[in-house]
Amino acid sequence: MIKIIHIITTLTVGGAEMMLYKLLSRMDRKSFSAEVIVLAERGPVGEMIQKLGITVRALGMRRAMPNPLGLAQLARWLKQARPHAIQTWMYHANLLGGLAAKLAGKIPVAWGIHHSNLDPQANKRATIWVAKACAHFSRTLANRIIYCSESAQRAHAEIGYAPKHAQVIFNGIDLDDFKPDPTARASLRRELGLAENALLIGLAGRFDPQKDHHNFMQAAAQLQQQNPAVHFVLCGEGITWENQKLVAWIEAGALRGHCHLLGRRGDMPRLMAALDIAASSSYGEGFPNVIGEAMACGVPCAVTDAGDSALMVGDTGKVAPRRNPLALANAWRELIDRGPEKRQQLGQAARQRVQDNFALDKIVRQYEAVYKNLAAEGKRDARI
Repeated sequence: MIKIIHIITTLTVGGAEMMLYKLLSRMDRKSFSAEVIVLAERGPVGEMIQKLGITVRALGMRRAMPNPLGLAQLARWLKQARPHAIQTWMYHANLLGGLAAKLAGKIPVAWGIHHSNLDPQANKRATIWVAKACAHFSRTLANRIIYCSESAQRAHAEIGYAPKHAQVIFNGIDLDDFKPDPTARASLRRELGLAENALLIGLAGRFDPQKDHHNFMQAAAQLQQQNPAVHFVLCGEGITWENQKLVAWIEAGALRGHCHLLGRRGDMPRLMAALDIAASSSYGEGFPNVIGEAMACGVPCAVTDAGDSALMVGDTGKVAPRRNPLALANAWRELIDRGPEKRQQLGQAARQRVQDNFALDKIVRQYEAVYKNLAAEGKRDARI
């Protein structure tokens, strides 16, 4: 039995956090045991992981900033647990986990990178500082560096991350949860008080500068001028009518009667499957899970060329330049003009593309192979 300890910066709802949950939910329990340590508080994803029967311990660090006391406590926990390998997730955990692993006895470590844009306008200074510090330590603290996207690997190579042991493992999409659902279309339109044939373009994502909701709203205003029947459905943290900045953009585009702000939702497979077109308006991404999830639901996507979005969509949807609302509106318009039958064909091809390249079970097997190799390396090093 190979014992893996996962160290993660936070366990709020986000791409890396949910990928950890999905990985733990599908790993081979006969071959691997797991424990999770979170630098901050346990959070909602921590509760989900505990329901899998996996222990979650929280260091309770403020802002998840590395500090000597937290490092010492983490090293003590690792020395007591004696794992065969450690997987860290996100910059703060990569740095602190890598240092603690050395203190605890040179335990093999795989870093996890889930970021591809270090634009100072979109990231906290502390995040950029820790990311650059990790570049310096990447040659000594990491036995593997696992990137969630090809764009993330390129971006970090440019700032000095060690190319040795770099590996891309895409985020996995659960094809059992996210799948075409003929009933979702009618049920969501009833919920929103719309006609059964109303055309819906959807955007799922928290309110964050890199998601570029302003770009989305500008594109929506462009499209709505020519196609007043289209409606826009948005969900995610901060996507509510209390968000004054978002509402101001909606009002500026005369879109109030055509936008539906749903906040955080617990029925994402249903929402995705109900869309005619799924969108991403981001200027910064790694591997956007929501695009893969929409594709798995058989929904064609129109996305900006951020992170690995274009790679994911391939020829099953449309790609527009970043920060270009007219181009994004034109991409939506092209998919609308193809009609329902052609969009359905694109959606079928999109689901097949996810099955071939991003299916969760395939991704889990790739992580398991990394952990087996790290455990073997650890045994060799222990004999030397």
